[in-house]
Amino acid sequence: MGFKLTVNWQADHFEHTAPEFNRDHQIEFGSGQVIQASSAPEYKGNDEKINPEESLLAALSSCHMLTFLAIAHLKRLTVVSYQDNARAELGKNDSGKLSVTKMLLNPQVTFAEGVEVSNEVLQKIHDKAHANCFIANSINSEVSINID
Repeated sequence: MGFKLTVNWQADHFEHTAPEFNRDHQIEFGSGQVIQASSAPEYKGNDEKINPEESLLAALSSCHMLTFLAIAHLKRLTVVSYQDNARAELGKNDSGKLSVTKMLLNPQVTFAEGVEVSNEVLQKIHDKAHANCFIANSINSEVSINID
């Protein structure tokens, strides 16, 4: 199984003489969806567009959620809503390079009426979801999951 996308960037008309370059670009996914992206504002990007750090955090949060929902479904624990207010931090890695050093997931899960899930069971499902999330298994950053 493989995945693909296309990143498109074009220089502004007078960019070769400008002191900076435009960081805005498009990402076209294999599904045909297109998003407008840029670098983070701290790196001279456009704050109205998605940046790579947000994209990485979104991939992790989405993968964790989908894995969590699959496990809950297999356990016949009906979930009616899931919201994650995730955060990421930049810092220096062990090699002294700037990287996303920490990601914190803050999932809030609501189960169907009559479905009782203890915090212990909820934590175990999140732990299993994290252990089986393709994206979590592909990154080196510290990942924390806060269910409080």
